[in-house]
Amino acid sequence: MKASLEQSSLPCRRFGRTGLSMPVLSLGGMRFQQSWTDLEAEVITSESQQLLQDILERAVACGFHHVETARHYGSSERQLGWALRDVLDPQRLLQSKVPPREDPKVFEAELALSFERLGCERLDLVAIHGLNLSEHLEQTLRPGGCMDVLRRWQGDGRIGHVGFSTHGPTDLIVQAIETDAFDYVNLHWYFIYQDNDPALDAAARHDLGVFIISPTDKGGHLHSPSSQLLELCAPLHPIVFNDLFCLQDPRVHTISVGAARPSDLDRHLEAVDLLQSAAELLPPVQQRLVDAAQLALGEAWWTSWQRGLPPWQESPGEINLPILLWLHNLVEAWGMEGYAKARYGLLGSGSHWFPGANAEALDADVSETALREVLVNSPWCDQIPGLLRRLRNRLGGHPQQRLTSV
Repeated sequence: MKASLEQSSLPCRRFGRTGLSMPVLSLGGMRFQQSWTDLEAEVITSESQQLLQDILERAVACGFHHVETARHYGSSERQLGWALRDVLDPQRLLQSKVPPREDPKVFEAELALSFERLGCERLDLVAIHGLNLSEHLEQTLRPGGCMDVLRRWQGDGRIGHVGFSTHGPTDLIVQAIETDAFDYVNLHWYFIYQDNDPALDAAARHDLGVFIISPTDKGGHLHSPSSQLLELCAPLHPIVFNDLFCLQDPRVHTISVGAARPSDLDRHLEAVDLLQSAAELLPPVQQRLVDAAQLALGEAWWTSWQRGLPPWQESPGEINLPILLWLHNLVEAWGMEGYAKARYGLLGSGSHWFPGANAEALDADVSETALREVLVNSPWCDQIPGLLRRLRNRLGGHPQQRLTSV
């Protein structure tokens, strides 16, 4: 199935209470920059800038009117700012994201730098970036905090709507939504990770716009899928399947497409072409995926593995049992070893973006006895220690660093 390269428009959805007409595909600025360091202008190469401009030109021609980036996406804001001057789009919606800070003056300085790098006087959308901890919400909403800065800029006509992006726990996301302080939310929700379903429900109740973060990369490294996943998703490519899964849900308004080259848009355009047929295309693929998981893992495990697991904060050594067992499922059910290795390596080194630890401490700083003590309510208490050792042997030895430390 090939995408139409001549497509000039994308379906749009009302982006919650913002009232904006939002294309179902958004151009994400996390992959098209030269570096994850905020490079000085003279260091950026003409080849890198031309590639970004080529991506933006193709995206605009295909109807990607919403472009999003962030203060800490390396050179993304600077390079995008240059390209925006050359690639005009009268329907453009521009978003950037700035992390919350204890000191609102530091936050405002970073906000101002985003505007400077992008070369713009106004942003349609500004998000608090990485609202991952309760302290981030408090820093944002307390009197004199980051939200007051944003409201002042909003009052000056420089910001259209305010939202938040998050890698945080579902209960925190719901709490933030229920404050009614935000107009939209950027969050994770894909076929392989549906834990944030209650947050989607909360967003719908409060009429927030919903933007799905990086369904191709964070949703399973679908740009390099396993042979098993390719076979199970056929005739759809896994990227197309996951896009359709996200977009068939009316609670979702747009999904991010991170492009490192113009051709990276093709699979996503293919998904949009098939969106009207999603109700017929998705069920057989979903059933094959579930059947494969139950065959590989056993129906009993598949339906009860999450029961009785402590949160990582209550686990010895802060071992993140829910995430580790989820990675085990992805590897055993669908062969997603590359994705699982990357996620395993980030645990313990990704700060609040990837909290908790992997299984390296088991049998060293953490005894099996201590682990079993927090698994007393799990029906799989006897099996989990051995499973973690096997997972460690399979995925360990590949430490990862998040691309930005903020």
